[in-house]
Amino acid sequence: MKIELQDKKVFIKNQGLKKEIHPFWFRERVNGNDYIDKTTQQRLFDPTKLERDIKIDFLNLSKDFLEVTFDDGAYTKLAIQNILKEFQNIDELEYIEKVQWDSSFNKSNNFRFTENFSEKEEMYKALINFYKYGFVIFNNVPTQNNYIINFANSIGSIRRTNFGEFFNVKSKPNPNDLAYTSLALAPHTDNPYRKPVPCIQMLHCIENKVNGGLSTLVDGFTVTEKLKKDFPNYYKILTEVKVRFQFIDQTVVLEDWSEIIKLNEKGKFKQVRFSPRLDFVPGMEIDKLELYYTAREKISELYNSENYKLQFKLEPGDLLMMDNYRLLHGRTSYNASEGERFLQGCYIDYDSTEGKLNHLRRKFNL
Repeated sequence: MKIELQDKKVFIKNQGLKKEIHPFWFRERVNGNDYIDKTTQQRLFDPTKLERDIKIDFLNLSKDFLEVTFDDGAYTKLAIQNILKEFQNIDELEYIEKVQWDSSFNKSNNFRFTENFSEKEEMYKALINFYKYGFVIFNNVPTQNNYIINFANSIGSIRRTNFGEFFNVKSKPNPNDLAYTSLALAPHTDNPYRKPVPCIQMLHCIENKVNGGLSTLVDGFTVTEKLKKDFPNYYKILTEVKVRFQFIDQTVVLEDWSEIIKLNEKGKFKQVRFSPRLDFVPGMEIDKLELYYTAREKISELYNSENYKLQFKLEPGDLLMMDNYRLLHGRTSYNASEGERFLQGCYIDYDSTEGKLNHLRRKFNL
């Protein structure tokens, strides 16, 4: 794909096809100080108020830039790379390839937290790893209560839920969720009953003096690709049938319908919602129900297989950040009488990590 000029017109050429770019497309991207606020990078003009029959007076194409002057006197200089990127309609994050992993995962995916970490290049590297693998672990995070709020807000805004701005993960009497017990938790995704589901979960270890309570992670993307390859009929029904997820406590009833495996508009993996203690399969013909139950049993078997499960102990000062659309997480049981196991958790959404990643890329010219 490349840019070509001809008779004061700009063309984009791709795979032998040559198409003109509308002059107005360039005019609304005029980026001089008279047209764009330097601080906010927002337009100082309303493109809907411009004359649509704007014409180009002058063009200059160099290796890296296109300069355009219009008949109303406006001038702009645009990076060729940015023009081509917009016509490819590729999200910035699509350049970060998802890397599948299983229980043999041995990559270094830990980053040592330091003061003002969110503004350092190391945070950029950590976020790249987060998008590659679906999780990242920060070490040496201060273990003071509620510090997770400071950490999360240094990336973006916390997603508040009925559990509060953050939540304490420890065994307690009369819990409204099994997470607040010492029982084992099978691999699952959080909050599948919400609209929308929180994208990212953080868990900060404050104290951990028990022998059990190991954290577990499973790559839902890897398991989905395995199911698609080996059991295509199971994959098909799990991507088509929507089930009802429900959460009930004394003050709220939350429900949403979704496929266990959700695909994007291109038919590729987007999200897994899996929490068998919270889902209700709709009424269907008996043969279809039989197939669905078999498929759900198979994917549950894969999620719980030692072949795909990563298991480790979070130590005080460790903060796990994981993609709740991609990864399943759980823990082994523990004996609460042995000592304290105290984690604090919260949620943020993709716009937080994407915004921080784009900011750091710009800051360090990456």
